[in-house]
Amino acid sequence: MQVLDPESPSDPRWTAVATRDAAADGRFVYAVRSTGVYCRPSCPARTPRRENVSFHPDPAAAEAAGFRACLRCRPDSTSQAERHGAAVARACRLIAGAETPPGLETLARAAGLSPFHFHRVFKRITGVTPKAYADGVRAGRLSAGLTGAGSVTEALYDAGYNAPSRFYAEAGARLGMTPRAYRKGGAGTAIRFAVGQCSLGAILVAATGRGICAILLGDDPEALLRDLQDRFPRAELTGGDAGFEGWVAQVVGLVEAPGRGLDLPLDIGGTAFQQRVWDALRTIPPGQTATYAEVAAAIGRPEAVRAVAMACGANALAVAIPCHRVVRTDGSLSGYRWGIARKAALLAREGAR
Repeated sequence: MQVLDPESPSDPRWTAVATRDAAADGRFVYAVRSTGVYCRPSCPARTPRRENVSFHPDPAAAEAAGFRACLRCRPDSTSQAERHGAAVARACRLIAGAETPPGLETLARAAGLSPFHFHRVFKRITGVTPKAYADGVRAGRLSAGLTGAGSVTEALYDAGYNAPSRFYAEAGARLGMTPRAYRKGGAGTAIRFAVGQCSLGAILVAATGRGICAILLGDDPEALLRDLQDRFPRAELTGGDAGFEGWVAQVVGLVEAPGRGLDLPLDIGGTAFQQRVWDALRTIPPGQTATYAEVAAAIGRPEAVRAVAMACGANALAVAIPCHRVVRTDGSLSGYRWGIARKAALLAREGAR
């Protein structure tokens, strides 16, 4: 085990102090012998001389050593990041518990911030605006309530929509089909599909009128069809016609040469967060990889690494949304919905190292 030399300039704690790394706040405090003060790593005060600095695990330890709290960064109280995080969490709970989405001023007032400042803080922490978050919560309620409600209109009002027209305008993007069809397990939605073979095993390609909604890979064609049926238990599943076979051929070509891309429309459902992740995946160039942490940072949610991994696992459009290009921090291949061997094969075809 490596033992850190508290006097070493390579000590990561000193690096955090020198760069005023707010992410290190709460992990330790540093004290300055020449002033008798201890601070957070992110303290905006002038950077002290290294030889005057000592590190302590918490404010109590620094005070026990005879140092007093800095009046500028207040290391003995809750940090600004913690206060902002708590305020956003309260706002999220307020949105989730309200029948209709609260306005920006209401949320900002509850957070103790100005509307402008609250909007900026909320987007920085969650990656979306308060309105987009509220829209996602409301759409989630509707998705959950459609199957049990007496009617679509009833589900719309129960979910907090004051006017059905507001949701119908965006229903296709959120559900991939009309609310009535979604409520009925895809009833009334025509989905063409074809099951075949490619170099990676069995492949199923399915499409709605909006575009390709599923590209599934596996060993058992019957299992792939059951997967599609489970997604849309009451949709009108039909075998693809001659025109659709051309789409299938393009998808198979994508699997054989994943670096060339797919020039076909996609019917991408998913939550707002999943769509942000999937959009980020599509920006990773062929032949290159990104870590889950890098994808999380790219969407403005560096703390949401686990959620990013779950979004990758929920992707039903193999290769077209290239979740195979996401790897662990050490470069090793992690879980892949269609098997690690297929992930490795796709990366090899792209020439990824």
